[in-house]
Amino acid sequence: MTIPDLPLSDSVSIPQLGFGVFQVDPATTQEVVEQALEAGYRHIDTAKVYGNEEGVGRALAASGIARDEVFVTTKLWNADQGRDATLAAFDASLDRLGLDVLDLYLIHWPTPEHGTFVETWSAFEQLRDEGRVRAIGVSNFRAEDLATLAEAGLSTPSINQVEAHPLLPQVSLREYHQAHGILTEAWSPLAQGEVLDLPEITGIAEAHDATPAQVVIAWHLAIGNVVIPKSVTPDRIRSNFAASDLTLSDDEVATISRLDRGHRIGPDPSTFHAA
Repeated sequence: MTIPDLPLSDSVSIPQLGFGVFQVDPATTQEVVEQALEAGYRHIDTAKVYGNEEGVGRALAASGIARDEVFVTTKLWNADQGRDATLAAFDASLDRLGLDVLDLYLIHWPTPEHGTFVETWSAFEQLRDEGRVRAIGVSNFRAEDLATLAEAGLSTPSINQVEAHPLLPQVSLREYHQAHGILTEAWSPLAQGEVLDLPEITGIAEAHDATPAQVVIAWHLAIGNVVIPKSVTPDRIRSNFAASDLTLSDDEVATISRLDRGHRIGPDPSTFHAA
């Protein structure tokens, strides 16, 4: 199986299918990530707030895979926004991961009420310009947050990682991204399982002798999303990776896209301000 690489605006490419470790127990993260790497994943997504950066780092070190063959993302937590705090938090994340250079660093949430993400983004630009991180992006930003960065004369994020799945395909935000050269990356791509029993999904799965999860992942790939499914079960880790071999018809993609209900699984970025 060959996973496509998609170009980021930073002249860096990101594997379109990755492995997320949200809510993976820090005590088992190393084992789970090693299983993902063995299955073929070469893109691992973590965050400071997940508490498992160390486990990701240990798995990378133990894998024997060349560093330049694995794309690693982590994220800055809300309490660490602001120029000096951002730079210190980046150093700490890099140390926990055991890396010299990070592939992608994301602002985890815009927290617009705090009014610090513009200053934070300026620190991100410094980290990129110094060569300490290869690409920079954001997570959970709305179109108006992205516009605020542009109005401040700052660079455009290369990617925006947002909640996206068939019940919330983020059509208007993805259109904004496409118009501004920003990739869309989907977290909670399976809606925490809520979409897997829908007849539209199960019917397509039966037609392809595939799992419902594979169908939804294949839909994300077909519409151009970067996608980071998470599992701690070895069989599902391998099965999700195999979704890259599944090709849906245009009609099947359209059927899944019509499931849009504007339904969120996670917090609303306009009101989420957790410290």
